[in-house]
Amino acid sequence: MDHKKAPSPFAVLWGWASGEHGGFYASVALAVLGVACGMVPYFCVAAMIGLLLEGGGLADCLPWCGLALAGYGGKALFSTWSTSLSHTATYHTLRRVRQNLLSKLSRVPMGTILDTPSGQYKTTIVDRVEGMEPTLAHLLPEMTSNLLVPVSIAVYIFVLDWRMGLASLVTTVIGIVVASQSSKTYAVRWQGAVEVGRRMANAIVEYVGGIQVVKAFSQSAGSYKRYSDAVMENAQYYVDWMADNQKYMAVMQAVIPSVLLPVLPVGLLLWGGGSLSTAVFLTIVVLSLGLTGPLVSAMTFVDELAVVGTNVGEISAILDAPELKRPAIETKLNGLGIRLDHVSFAYKQEDGEVLHDVNLDIRPGTVTALVGPSGSGKSTIAKLIAGFWDVTGGSVALGGVDLRKIPLEQLNRQIAYVSQDNYLFDRTVRDNIRMGHLNATDAEVEAVARAAGCDDFIRQLDQGYDTICGGGGGHLSGGEKQRISIARAMLKDAPIVILDEATASIDPENEAVIQQAISRLTKGKTLIVIAHRLGTVAGADNIVVVEGGRIAAQGKQEELLASCPLYRQMWQSYLGVRDGEEE
Repeated sequence: MDHKKAPSPFAVLWGWASGEHGGFYASVALAVLGVACGMVPYFCVAAMIGLLLEGGGLADCLPWCGLALAGYGGKALFSTWSTSLSHTATYHTLRRVRQNLLSKLSRVPMGTILDTPSGQYKTTIVDRVEGMEPTLAHLLPEMTSNLLVPVSIAVYIFVLDWRMGLASLVTTVIGIVVASQSSKTYAVRWQGAVEVGRRMANAIVEYVGGIQVVKAFSQSAGSYKRYSDAVMENAQYYVDWMADNQKYMAVMQAVIPSVLLPVLPVGLLLWGGGSLSTAVFLTIVVLSLGLTGPLVSAMTFVDELAVVGTNVGEISAILDAPELKRPAIETKLNGLGIRLDHVSFAYKQEDGEVLHDVNLDIRPGTVTALVGPSGSGKSTIAKLIAGFWDVTGGSVALGGVDLRKIPLEQLNRQIAYVSQDNYLFDRTVRDNIRMGHLNATDAEVEAVARAAGCDDFIRQLDQGYDTICGGGGGHLSGGEKQRISIARAMLKDAPIVILDEATASIDPENEAVIQQAISRLTKGKTLIVIAHRLGTVAGADNIVVVEGGRIAAQGKQEELLASCPLYRQMWQSYLGVRDGEEE
């Protein structure tokens, strides 16, 4: 059986840089010219030594001095030009990778996103992508040129005298052997660093997100154990790694530049024996000094070689994640009726199914309420209808068409989804509402806010509709955020509205106002409601009782009170809680 060999990380990275290859090739060529120009002064010194030994004067050396000066100028010019081109091509590549990552997240199942800590996405999209900058902008042109030129010099030294060529490479070989002991474990060490860094990022996100609870119980960053342990683990990992690595790097950095240690004694022996001329001896001494600088510079990029695999691997894990497979061409819907036909679903196969053989018909223009104990599968049913996941078994159809045959954009136009924890962006209230319909005018935004019952409190904010909501809506109360989210969904004016416990964060005083607003704004639409307060859905056209991932019963309020013990028990519990609140 043929197994297609997975492409190397460098091949993947080079593929991401498609469209910028010309810039990188030009950058490498200019970098080689820059390093070559940097070596010109060494050849000029060697030539002047030869002239002086042959009795030449200052006038004979002046042209070589001018050439050496031109070499320094050429190095500055070509190196700067190379760096400019490589960085331009690199940042275009990184921008495209980030765009592809964000585009990908819109096509993967919602479960893939929800199961991944937000800190990990931040680390990958920001840190791992940024971590490719040294590889593309520096390693490619600079390492290439810093290796090519020393190799050319070494070849020239061997041409002058092979014995001196061997002597000039002694310290380089020893240094590379020592450095290789460190590089053997670098990739593994870096992977470990990525893991501890991810744990720290997740702990920080969790700590910041729960700061209100932490402060309420008089905790501090140091006493919040998961946070402090993660920070200490991250710091200790790098301390241990650097301590182990330093001994190799110190030896390497001391040995490689010490090229004259073998070159001078060997050269003196050969010169004293008459087999090496003075001019050649001094020329090789000068050239050997220029041999090690570029090599040391090239070896500083060895670490980058080791981290490429980890960075590319993390990014590829997102880019290669399974997508919700949808066609590109819109399909004709036969109405907007919704049907769940023998639906089963598992978030993860190893965790087992959470829905079992669910059958449900939702007629257009009706109100359907999903009720049941916590964890029974109500929200899962709603999210499958919204197309957040593909079913494991059976099918969900809209207008007689399986959701898997409807393009995501077409499906999204049909459905407005409001959950208990809708996110608000760090933009103005007006902008957050307008995200329901980007072309809406200010008047339309304010009209839907009035209809949703949030115009009054918005106008009381410091800047009214131009008040910044804060990250996640942090400048607003939970009820205010929820009412803005409802207004945003209503502005979308989709024919199907799903409210997943959308009024849970709203206080009882405002709930009646919101319910009236929802009734007005969803008139004539298909409304699917998940509510923990049964009184808000008592008048629904169809109340679906969900228990243990199955539909236990469905019907109108009176029918369920008479025939469904679970619903009757839930209703009695609701009445008891309501009476307690009124007292």
